[in-house]
Amino acid sequence: MTSLTLDGPGGADAVGATGELARTPAGPAVSPVAVLPLAAPTAGGSASGSRRGVEITLADPDRRARRPLPPWLRRLLGPVLLLAAWQIGSATGLIASNILAGPWTVLHTGYDLAADGTLHHNLLISLRRVALGLVLGVGVALVLAVAAGIFRLGEDVIDAPMQILRAVPILGLVPLAILWFGIGEQVKIFLVALGTAFPVYINTFAAIRGVDARYMELARTVRLSRAAVIRRVVLPGALPGFLVGLRFAFTVSWLVLVVSEQINASSGIGYLMDQARTFGQTDVIVVGLAVYGLLGLLSDGLVRLLERHALAWRRGLEAT
Repeated sequence: MTSLTLDGPGGADAVGATGELARTPAGPAVSPVAVLPLAAPTAGGSASGSRRGVEITLADPDRRARRPLPPWLRRLLGPVLLLAAWQIGSATGLIASNILAGPWTVLHTGYDLAADGTLHHNLLISLRRVALGLVLGVGVALVLAVAAGIFRLGEDVIDAPMQILRAVPILGLVPLAILWFGIGEQVKIFLVALGTAFPVYINTFAAIRGVDARYMELARTVRLSRAAVIRRVVLPGALPGFLVGLRFAFTVSWLVLVVSEQINASSGIGYLMDQARTFGQTDVIVVGLAVYGLLGLLSDGLVRLLERHALAWRRGLEAT
């Protein structure tokens, strides 16, 4: 920025009379600033002993407005750098092809799998399993969190068993789940639902207990019913925590799915990767991992979009 000081009666009269700001020769009009009134001359017509003037801040003509990159484009910076390092390692021989196929090989393999319909068929089956598991797990976890967070009896009955089950490794329950549900679709949906329930329960329960007590006092003052308190106070207050738990739930769902689809499965992305492991096809394995990674990124972006619209009233720290 550049500062310009106009001194003397002539300069003061020019600024005070027009009340306009000058334009720079090559730049746009400067932003408006307050013009301070000048001291009036003395009776003898001479200026006062103190220095009089007006300081005007002008925009630097060489400075151009910088348009920030869109958020989705900034989020692609990390994956692009990772792909560049991968390509350089494969091209220079630092990464052997029998250990990890190069990006171009993986790209051609993915195109071939998509062209013959193999990738599309297995992807739809995996998406169906995740969707059913998420609906079941998130729905049950939300009901349990509300019951445990609002009612003392609910906390006594629900919270301790949930904490115990949360500490048990999900993959350690695979043999028991197979005995319960067999090796069909039910066991895979059950494992996904079990894995996604705990993040939602923990974060929602903590968010309910973190609701400001003054809101509850206000609800009692206006004599809201218990259902109205839950609908208008508890659930909106717990929404940020629920969305955080939902983001974790999406991540866990893909982690559990890739293991569950390798349990005597005949379809799914995990099955495709398990078959490729048998024949040493690292390019197919990487295609499956890339699909899981893209699905995780898209699901996280979906929750972020939901959070941006549902929590538009909340203002927090923004990255610079």
